[in-house]
Amino acid sequence: MLQYITRRTLMLIYVLLGVSLTSFLLMRLIPGDPALVMLGERATAERIVEVRRSLGLDQSLAVQYLIYLKHILTGDLGRSLHTNTRVAEELLERFPATLELSLAALCLAGFIGILTGMMSATRQYSLLDSGFMFVSLAGVSMPIFWLGLMMIWTFALLLGWFPPSGRLDARIVLDSISGFYLLDSLLTRQWEAFWDALWHLVLPAVTLATVPLAIIARMTRSSLLEVLRQEYIMTARGKGLPEWVVVTRHAFRNALIPILTIVGLQFGLLLGGAILTETIFSWPGLGRLLYNAVLARDYPVVQGGTLLIAATFSVTNLMVDLLYALANPKIRYE
Repeated sequence: MLQYITRRTLMLIYVLLGVSLTSFLLMRLIPGDPALVMLGERATAERIVEVRRSLGLDQSLAVQYLIYLKHILTGDLGRSLHTNTRVAEELLERFPATLELSLAALCLAGFIGILTGMMSATRQYSLLDSGFMFVSLAGVSMPIFWLGLMMIWTFALLLGWFPPSGRLDARIVLDSISGFYLLDSLLTRQWEAFWDALWHLVLPAVTLATVPLAIIARMTRSSLLEVLRQEYIMTARGKGLPEWVVVTRHAFRNALIPILTIVGLQFGLLLGGAILTETIFSWPGLGRLLYNAVLARDYPVVQGGTLLIAATFSVTNLMVDLLYALANPKIRYE
């Protein structure tokens, strides 16, 4: 097990190198000059050249990347081209908000998706099954930005049930410890802040969870249907075991590995999908930071944020692989 974790950790280095090179090149392919964005359209050519030289943008791409790689290896992600703050500090400040939103969406998608998938599999071709699969197909097909706007219009503006944006009411002062508002409010016993943070989390979490929920539900249904056709399931039923025992104790555990795989993949997609969700709901997280950085051609922020998301995604996949051994005792990592 330890050797497997070590190999996967070493592979993470190559993954991050590839991500760093890809993000570096893609940002340079986007039309627009960071110096011109910083100075404005009325800036003189001499001033633009001066700023480009100060930022190191006048050098070749190869030299720029080698300098950037050298800084990464020393733990320096650089400074923002617009705020002049350290990129690492901005990412650490914003990342807990994105992680809290993504985990809430993943828990919601996982719980409801697995539950509806199991109900569909045990009632195949029924009206309930058809209804769940239709909703799942609609969830996969629905654009996040449109759904988010409709959620705000319906539940925030028309009904007034939830706040339309932000993480916390401006009147509430929360003693931040970890950056996770729900956890910090529980640790400091600020119950008003807890309920307000939870209320702000509902709409963006539901919006972000829509697509992964549909995918998890369909994967659970197909995986469980395959297991339910096996002979040992017929034997368990022949022994007179209740159907819920057959499904939960015998069938579901053997169908769990594909479900774990898709849940792990969806977590990475949630981190990426949070960019649109955070922008729509004015959620002060990493996604919104990256969105504004792309518009402003802030190369260091985009590259640092992309590396952080890639590292989180890779670590999540490693944890999912380790969970395989718990789901199936036959799996060993030698």
